[in-house]
Amino acid sequence: MTGLDILLEKKYYFIQERSIALITNQTGVDKVGIPNYQRFMEMEDVDLKVIFTPENDLFDKVNKTENTALDPIMNNLPTLIDIFKYTTKPTPEMLAGITTIVYDIQDIGARSYTCISTLGLVMEAAGELNIPVLVLDRPNLIRGDMIEGPILNMEFRSFIGYYPLPIRYGGTVGALANSIIANKWISHEPVLDVISMEGWNEKVWFDETDLVWVDPSPNIPDLETAIIYPGMCLLEATNISEGKGTEHPFKWIGAPWIDGWDLSQALNKFDLPGVNFLPRSFMPKKIPDIADRPKFENQKCSGVEIWVTDRDSFKSVDTGVLTLFILYAMYPDKIELREKELNMYWGNNTLFKELIKGSTGPYFLKHYN
Repeated sequence: MTGLDILLEKKYYFIQERSIALITNQTGVDKVGIPNYQRFMEMEDVDLKVIFTPENDLFDKVNKTENTALDPIMNNLPTLIDIFKYTTKPTPEMLAGITTIVYDIQDIGARSYTCISTLGLVMEAAGELNIPVLVLDRPNLIRGDMIEGPILNMEFRSFIGYYPLPIRYGGTVGALANSIIANKWISHEPVLDVISMEGWNEKVWFDETDLVWVDPSPNIPDLETAIIYPGMCLLEATNISEGKGTEHPFKWIGAPWIDGWDLSQALNKFDLPGVNFLPRSFMPKKIPDIADRPKFENQKCSGVEIWVTDRDSFKSVDTGVLTLFILYAMYPDKIELREKELNMYWGNNTLFKELIKGSTGPYFLKHYN
């Protein structure tokens, strides 16, 4: 059971007679898929005043379903604020009259997933205003016991890397919230409560639970993509297509000037555990609200498909790093590295420096990862 289900069934007193600000998105559902805000709005002694969400069409999506039981609720919606559109941190005006902030978003276990940055900023805003925060815990989609990549050097702190964590950091959002307080990663600390899960352990993948899958992000459409994402998102800091604008973001990578066969052969020579690389051709297309401006839109790209053969041994970060080194060695005049962005994703400047210096992938993984 998730923290939301525990709250609703056993710990309802946390929100009873409270004026609530809810931080959530489409992943905030109960065990049968009903949105958290619907459950809150059905309670007579809970006042849901405002919802902060990165999903500005959150209610539109619900309204388009066939669930007519929602109709009365949809006529009396709370204020909805797209927190990513206006600010990354709620203002005092936005939180006026709020007596409890509830955070309920499914994390994916990667440092660059910006919803966890929002968590810290919301907690900081709450601390400044003496508003208690309630975090509803959810599973780590890609297991809670696997850690990959360097710890963020705080000199490179950004919205895509806000805490000194590894790239794939293990644990859950509830554990992270406790760490934020324990390590004083924010300037003002609120009173924090975390409602933990029941029946989950850190060694299980999400598809080994009985929970409902909801895409945590438009470009994370399934669990395998979430597994691949932590390392392959490094390509977002380059001019290589990371597969956005296709049905397989982060699984397919390429560019018009890449030879997919040659690249697959070069990558497979390293015999990375749990993965094969297959030649792949694709053409990125605009997908409204998912990939509005994909790299190489309407151009034929050649590259590879990342095919995970054993997720227990697969190392996404090693895979992303080796892919970058191979691409840079094969296409030094074509590939572009955005230094500042790459440093933010990696967490320090060693990856960029070693790439342009001409180091090899295996050398880098041995000495710097």
